[in-house]
Amino acid sequence: MFYYLLSTVLSFDGVLIVSAVIPAVILMVKVYQSDHLEKESPELLWILVKAGILSALLALVEERIFSYLLQLAVPYNSPMYQVILYFGVVAISEESSKYLFMRRRTWNNVEFNCQYDGVVYAVFVSLGFALWENISYVLHYGFSVALIRAVTAIPGHASFGVFMGVFYGLAKRMENSGDHNKSVLYRVLSIVVPVVLHGAYDYIASTEGSNWVFVAFVLVLFAVSFWTVGKSSKADRVI
Repeated sequence: MFYYLLSTVLSFDGVLIVSAVIPAVILMVKVYQSDHLEKESPELLWILVKAGILSALLALVEERIFSYLLQLAVPYNSPMYQVILYFGVVAISEESSKYLFMRRRTWNNVEFNCQYDGVVYAVFVSLGFALWENISYVLHYGFSVALIRAVTAIPGHASFGVFMGVFYGLAKRMENSGDHNKSVLYRVLSIVVPVVLHGAYDYIASTEGSNWVFVAFVLVLFAVSFWTVGKSSKADRVI
């Protein structure tokens, strides 16, 4: 009897995990197939997914620490608290963690020889992050959360990754061409732009009565991201 009950729970959790993983995998395949010039090795892509999972764990620690410090410094119910929380704590912690692990694994990698590679790397790290985050949410809150996050949070992380990757690829191109100053500028932008987008996403989503604004923001973000993936893929070049 105990085994039967346990197997039922495990089976249910398995369904939830699969429902959390599938959206991330679909987006990974889409970005991978758009890499027409020279595809990255499966080994590197798997490393990037694991790097994304590790970045999620690092971001979790950072968010706990900085959220605690924020509560000591700013009144919890104030508008300033919300702005600092979503832009300064959550967005910076998550996007900088993704960038840190991505750069460590790819900047000096011999496979980083095309500009679009930056988009692939950033999206795979971001979706590794989203995959782990989604599994955690789904196991806590159920299948309905998986459906909502499948069309919001997971593509959201992918979109942040697209913008990170575009600037990251440009940074590598500038570095290889000897323009160190522009390379630094693009590396900064590869963090700043996703942080701003991520902060805006979370802030709007948390604002009471902003449902339609959030829907509009998400639709525009996704549309621009998918257009950017197609444009970056077509404009890919060896660097």
